[in-house]
Amino acid sequence: MPHIFPKRLLASLVAFILAMSIWAIAPVAHAYNNPDLLPETPTPVIDLAKALTNIQEEALVKNIEEFEAETGWKLRVLTQYDRTPGRAVKDFWGLDDKSILLVADQRGGNILNFNVGDEVYKLMPRTFWIELQTRFGNLYFVRENGEDQSIIQSLESIKGCLVQGGCRVVPGLPREQWILTLITSIVGGVICGFAAIPRKEGQIFAWQWALIFSPLWGILFIAFGIGPVISRTSEWLPLFRNFAGFMIGALVAYLSPMISNSTASET
Repeated sequence: MPHIFPKRLLASLVAFILAMSIWAIAPVAHAYNNPDLLPETPTPVIDLAKALTNIQEEALVKNIEEFEAETGWKLRVLTQYDRTPGRAVKDFWGLDDKSILLVADQRGGNILNFNVGDEVYKLMPRTFWIELQTRFGNLYFVRENGEDQSIIQSLESIKGCLVQGGCRVVPGLPREQWILTLITSIVGGVICGFAAIPRKEGQIFAWQWALIFSPLWGILFIAFGIGPVISRTSEWLPLFRNFAGFMIGALVAYLSPMISNSTASET
């Protein structure tokens, strides 16, 4: 019995300390979602993370206000790090169906997030916003170009699409994405070339086999090699290179048996 009392006293003391620590921490946690972080004067840009210079912020504010006056679309920017006003920005900015809120947060793997109104989704589907986030918000882009350019270039893409009445994909063809389309074009050509290798005496081109494998090489070349290019840019050079890559891949694969036979006979 004498040993039970100290144990109870110790347990009560630990519980009291935990309760006091939680009570003490609670006000600090509240600061992470604090409406008091909102500015007193109306502005379309709240840069809590200081991702923009003063000159960039002033230019961006002017640009956004002029764009809203001309088109009626409401663009808003919030950058945050360890503190955020949270949902208070909705009332502060009066976000509605024609609003687009860009949130830049350095704490995640991708710094960009978008809160988009229903009217905007009619012009630019969810896949557009996923691609926009992936292109400009990834850590590689931010490391190479800076968080400020991630925000500015994203807004420019959004504005361009709103002006032209909507986009299914993000305009522009980054080099990394073009290289991927070139690779798929070459692989599609290789498959087509192998499928067209003659399998009968006197046959020059096995068009039946090429036709059988057309869903495979067609998807690689047309859907993944040509489609992303023509939907994102009007430049002819990337398209020409992809066509050339497909033809070279097909020709090399088609001639590979002749080359191997020639090498074997020489040996």
